[in-house]
Amino acid sequence: MVQQSENANSPAPLLADSPIARELADLTARRKALAALEIDFTGNTRILTVSNQKGGVGKTTTAVNIASALASVGARVLVIDLDPQGNASTALGVPHTADIPSVYDVLIDEFPLADIVQVSPESPRLFCAPSTIHLAGAEIELVSQVAREHRLRAALDDYIRGLEEPLDFVFIDCPPSLGLLTINAFTAADELLIPIQCEYYALEGLSQLMGSVRMIQKHLNPNLHLSTILLTMYDGRTRLAQQVADEVRTHFPQEVLATVIPRSVRVSEAPSFGQSVIAYDGDSAGAVAYREAAVELAQRGLTNTDSKGAH
Repeated sequence: MVQQSENANSPAPLLADSPIARELADLTARRKALAALEIDFTGNTRILTVSNQKGGVGKTTTAVNIASALASVGARVLVIDLDPQGNASTALGVPHTADIPSVYDVLIDEFPLADIVQVSPESPRLFCAPSTIHLAGAEIELVSQVAREHRLRAALDDYIRGLEEPLDFVFIDCPPSLGLLTINAFTAADELLIPIQCEYYALEGLSQLMGSVRMIQKHLNPNLHLSTILLTMYDGRTRLAQQVADEVRTHFPQEVLATVIPRSVRVSEAPSFGQSVIAYDGDSAGAVAYREAAVELAQRGLTNTDSKGAH
C-alpha cells in the first residue's frame, strides 16, 4: 500500500506526457531545426511594406522582429520607420529624439537617406532609418510637395545604388492609416506584408486596404503585390483563433505563411528594453516563431510575383 501511495504521488509519468512537456519538446526541436539552417542570400534587394490600417495587429512588432531574425542569419536589412510614434526605432535601440535627422528630413527636405540611417546595436547587418515626432506633420506638409507620392522611392533608390554592399531586405513600417505616408511606402515597395491578428474583425478593413493597393498598382506602382500575410497574436486555446486562421487561409491560400505568431509575454516585453524579441530572448516561443516566419519569408523568395492582390 505504501508503494502504491508513492507511485500515485510521483509526478514524473504525468509530467513526461503533459501538455507543457510536449510544448517544451516541440519548442526544443524547432530551436534545433533553426540552428541547423543555412540561408544563402542572393544580394537582390526585396522591399516590403508592412501595412494594415487596423491598429494593434502587430505591424511594428512584425517588421522589427522579422528584420532582426533575418539579420541574425546573415542578411543585411534596413528598417524604415514611417510611423510618427517611432516604435520601430525604439525596438531596434536607435535614438530618435526630435533633434536627430530622420525620415521626416528625407521626405520634406530631401536629405539623402544615407545621412539618417543608423546601425542597430543588435547587429552590424541591421540598419534603421528612424522616425521622430516631426513626422506627425509630414502628412500635411507633403500635400504641397512635388512628386509627393514618390519621395521615399526616389530616396531609397538613390540609397541602394550608393551602397558598396547590397541590402537583402528593406522593411517599411507604416502608420495605421492610408494617408500620404503609407502611400509613399506602397510606392517605394515591391511587396506588401500584412500582419493579421487572430481575433474578431480580423478581416474587417482588409477589403479597403486591398482597394487602396489596386489604386496604387494602377496609378503609381504597378510592381506592388501582396506577397505575404502573417497571422499574429494566435491563441491556440481558443476556437476563435483557429476559425480566423482558417478564414484568412481560405481567402489568401498562397499568401499566408505557415508560421503563426503566438501571443507572447516576451514579445510584449522586448520593446521596453529597446530590443527586438530576437535579441531580448531569442529562445522564447515568440522569438522562435518570428525566426521561423523570417526563414519562410526568405525561402519563398519572389516566387509569389503572380499577385493575388485582386482578392
